[in-house]
Amino acid sequence: MTGDRTRVRYEKKQHVARITLDRPDVLNAMDLRMHEELAEIWDDVEADDDIRVAVLTGAGDRAFSVGQDLKERARLDRQGVAPTTFGSRGQPGWPRLTDRFTLYKPVLARVHGYALGGGFELALACDLIIASDQAVFALPEARLGLVPGAGGAFRLARQLPEKIAMGYLLTGRRLSAATALRHGLVNEVVPADRLDACVQEWTDDLVRSAPLSVRAIKEAAAKSVDMPLEQAFTAEYGWEERRRRSSDAVEGVRAFADRRDPVWTGR
Repeated sequence: MTGDRTRVRYEKKQHVARITLDRPDVLNAMDLRMHEELAEIWDDVEADDDIRVAVLTGAGDRAFSVGQDLKERARLDRQGVAPTTFGSRGQPGWPRLTDRFTLYKPVLARVHGYALGGGFELALACDLIIASDQAVFALPEARLGLVPGAGGAFRLARQLPEKIAMGYLLTGRRLSAATALRHGLVNEVVPADRLDACVQEWTDDLVRSAPLSVRAIKEAAAKSVDMPLEQAFTAEYGWEERRRRSSDAVEGVRAFADRRDPVWTGR
């Protein structure tokens, strides 16, 4: 790989942003430069109102991502660079997707092959995961003297029953796609040759939904998950305030009454 080649491919078309981790020769391992590129991309996803959904995937046919570039980490260790811990504050690419808590557009992970370590943590930070039947998930940090610092220790414990989560966190054991589906960690598992079509079906449905409604729902779900139910009903949600005052809130009902497809403006 040449030194000036980009680490991430970024394409925008028909309200969908497609973000591809593009280091297939190292199974899409994430180095510091990749994190810097991703930060710029996530900033653009947030800022571009034409984008309604983002799809994150890995290049090649072997991996979504195997996480941190450990060769780079070993080199940094030899140079005396302090080891990392939980979160990305102070590191290149902050805030990374894994601790970018105000991105209220839906993000879908398209996973084929290995999603290990930080790669699995990236997928866990997405709202939807569509996996091929060849996907493999794991957080092997405990076997490497590390911790799953990009949210894996926190998200897996929230997305699985406690004992099951601890089993995978403390041992680094791998989950097959079928096991991940059984535990509710992924939305759908399909044969590899059906993966792109399945992702397209999901993105089509997301784009058909009103963009302000989608953002309001994601914000409300994310902010209220640890609230008492009574408090969740009375909390303030910025995107809901925008949605209920928008023309889209009227357009959807009118389109239904007129028996036509709604035309969303996001305003």
